[in-house]
Amino acid sequence: MADRPAPTARRSRVAVELRKLRERAGMTTTEAARQLGTSTGQLSNVESARFGVSADRIRAMACTYDCSDQEFVEALVTLAGDRTRGWWEQYRGVLSAGLLDLAELEHHATGLRTAFTAHVPGLLQTNEHAREIFRHVIPAPTPPEVEHRISYRIKRQDVLYRADPVPYRTVIHEAALRMKVGGPEVARAQLEHLLDMSEREHVTIRVLPYDVGAFPGSGQSINYAYGPVPRLDTLQLDQFHGPVLLDAEAHLDKYRRLLDVVETMALPPEKSRDFIHGITRHL
Repeated sequence: MADRPAPTARRSRVAVELRKLRERAGMTTTEAARQLGTSTGQLSNVESARFGVSADRIRAMACTYDCSDQEFVEALVTLAGDRTRGWWEQYRGVLSAGLLDLAELEHHATGLRTAFTAHVPGLLQTNEHAREIFRHVIPAPTPPEVEHRISYRIKRQDVLYRADPVPYRTVIHEAALRMKVGGPEVARAQLEHLLDMSEREHVTIRVLPYDVGAFPGSGQSINYAYGPVPRLDTLQLDQFHGPVLLDAEAHLDKYRRLLDVVETMALPPEKSRDFIHGITRHL
């Protein structure tokens, strides 16, 4: 038997949300399956994303679980109905599944917010800056692996260049701007690229200077992707072993508030551009 294709991040999210609805309704899989007229095995396969689910079935499940948020239900229907596999699938088996999920998440997001302390955000990195970062990964990647990672990163950045670019807001700590990754020339080109990107209408870059001192979320790299409705937002945190996606409402609420606070502590966009200009001049 041929291997079943790995579920897309969107199908996995639908599965997670359907399981949450059942659990909030206080129903076991056996009880839910009986009311839905299906088997526990079928329901388990849907909730684990092994099987897809139809629009009618999603609406029936929402009704059975007493979910009255129709906007949320229809958003789930839309997610489940999109069976397309994006460009990131060509990297399956080459890069980690977490990286593929991140690319899919960014591609479909209605908005992106990030905050970085030690690195320039991946969506704003130049090729040479990224190449230098990848050279220091442990265990050391082979030259072909480095090229795969760079080509993947370039394709990820399309969300900022396409005809309908994703609105992007980021806070970058001064530490990341002053780190001379790749030496002065590479560092200067990276800063100039940030300045160029900051001029785009859909890109907002704020700098968090050293003078601010302590701030919430320091030490973390935070990626927050807005979904079609707030309940379908997704949080991505970088870990040493790779990206981790979180979707619990408590996590989403916490990091939305955290990003709001960090943005208020950072310099406004115009002063941030002046700040980056100043660092560039002294390289």
